[in-house]
Amino acid sequence: MSTEVEIGRSKRALRAYSFDDIALVPARRTRDTSEVRVGWQIDAYHVDLPVMASPMDSVMSPETAIMVGRLGGIGVLDLEGLWTRYEDPTEALERIRRADPSRATSVLQEVYRAPVRPELITERLSQIRASGVVVAGRLSPAQTQRHWRTVVEAGVDLMVIRGSFVSAEHVSGSVEPLNLKRFIYELDVPVIVGGVTTYTAALHLMRTGAAGVLVGQGGGASSSVRQVLGLHMPMATAVADVAGARRDYLDESGGRYVHVIADGSVGNSGDVVKAIACGADAVMLGAALARAEEAPGGGYHWGAEARHERLPRGFRSHVGTVGTMAEILNGPSDRADGTLNLMGALRRTLATTGYADVKELQRVEVVLAPYTGS
Repeated sequence: MSTEVEIGRSKRALRAYSFDDIALVPARRTRDTSEVRVGWQIDAYHVDLPVMASPMDSVMSPETAIMVGRLGGIGVLDLEGLWTRYEDPTEALERIRRADPSRATSVLQEVYRAPVRPELITERLSQIRASGVVVAGRLSPAQTQRHWRTVVEAGVDLMVIRGSFVSAEHVSGSVEPLNLKRFIYELDVPVIVGGVTTYTAALHLMRTGAAGVLVGQGGGASSSVRQVLGLHMPMATAVADVAGARRDYLDESGGRYVHVIADGSVGNSGDVVKAIACGADAVMLGAALARAEEAPGGGYHWGAEARHERLPRGFRSHVGTVGTMAEILNGPSDRADGTLNLMGALRRTLATTGYADVKELQRVEVVLAPYTGS
């Protein structure tokens, strides 16, 4: 049970924790790193790494989506991003990278005013499919009804419906909202939905038939949702609460397992490990992969929220470059800050705590130990 604290005479609040507030506890038994497994299976698709690459244009192009797939993860392409608006987005990317910080948001808004072209959705997904990796594409809840047929006909394996906050019940007097339960039921393609940060919201999304739920608020390291909207949920508590919803839904549904994917605040290998310890089956990496030499952002990072025409809720941030995509995911590393060899670190933690796979690591003992940087 979460601890309540008094904000004032008329308001009480629940205490919540971030990944920096917790740490894993070594167990009495250890094992060799060659004896651990980090593979992940969602629906019919087995991959070598419990990693999805975030559908952000600073991270995922068709080429980097293929690259992540060949390295063992799943790359998710933003089907409302630059690659479906421009035949060649090179100039648009260059404008974003070169923009003065004071004009970066305006430039993002200008660049993304070009319309999404259905034929480019087909072309980009077909390019990824031809490589033989798992094909995953993202649509926002607002655009899903407009583009889903094009996406399915192009041969997508996993559809991701991702926004800052996605609910199973959206009320609107102006447009007919997306009925997630009916949509997922009628679709032959498994659907991953998010973001969500609470037990109740996650449980309702699981009841729609989603194969997986994204935990987080969308923009991650480039998000300003807390500053703009006042909304925030620290990720350790969010993941643990959604994992609790998964447990209860498993019982309620008679055995249907819904995957929990941590999507936000996963910036280094320690965060990957803690997300799984709190109950995640996999992580969605944004800024961590935006630091790759091959990333389209060229050392800059931004999300879909940053380009909103009337109320941007994110910004272009400089994350720098630390190594290749392969080095970030699988090493080797020449840095001690957890930005390289993320999966090597996960394997080492499994070995140190004595667990054989990612699912077992969800049972690890966790302590409150706020990190102060010393």
